[in-house]
Amino acid sequence: MRNIIAITQVSLDGVMQAPGGPDEDRGSGFAHGGWAMPFMDDPMHPGIARNFTGEFDLLLGRRTYQIFAAYWPNHDDNPIGKAFNQATKYAVTRSLDTFSWKNSRAIGGDVVDELRRLKASEGPALHVWGSSELLQTLIAADLVDEYRLWVFPVVLGKGKRLFESSAPRRTLALVETERTQKGVLLNTYRPVDRGEGEGSH
Repeated sequence: MRNIIAITQVSLDGVMQAPGGPDEDRGSGFAHGGWAMPFMDDPMHPGIARNFTGEFDLLLGRRTYQIFAAYWPNHDDNPIGKAFNQATKYAVTRSLDTFSWKNSRAIGGDVVDELRRLKASEGPALHVWGSSELLQTLIAADLVDEYRLWVFPVVLGKGKRLFESSAPRRTLALVETERTQKGVLLNTYRPVDRGEGEGSH
């Protein structure tokens, strides 16, 4: 059984859309792309760096997979790139059928059934980065075992949110928190009725 871990950058009002760059996701006229970057004073802060150590695989939506695949294969000389390139990448997609990024596999068909089978298989934890549409599917199916939320001190007003209005009620326990110099909170939450998982104390 694998743990599914959502690693997500969110604003104070819960927006997760396009934190990294202006053209990352302009859906619905979103004009604040790159909002997280002014606060990333130390991308290898110990709390952040722990997400790239140990063995893990990646579970990504199509858009996030394509963004990552266009960048990280050429950055094997940095610890993030090295970790991502070594991982098996599972891309949830119905449109991609060929992959240039090594160790990539498609998940299609009945996505929830496929994700349940993947979660039940043997292997390392599955890290979900970004992938807002995929996360809505995972949240609705109650498949997320841990949320690692990087909460940035900025209010955006609109945009895609981690927990949309359709999200089912769920109580989460805050199991770890850290603060960067620029005020980013690195919070780890787990559903209270789940067993201990990767990163437990």
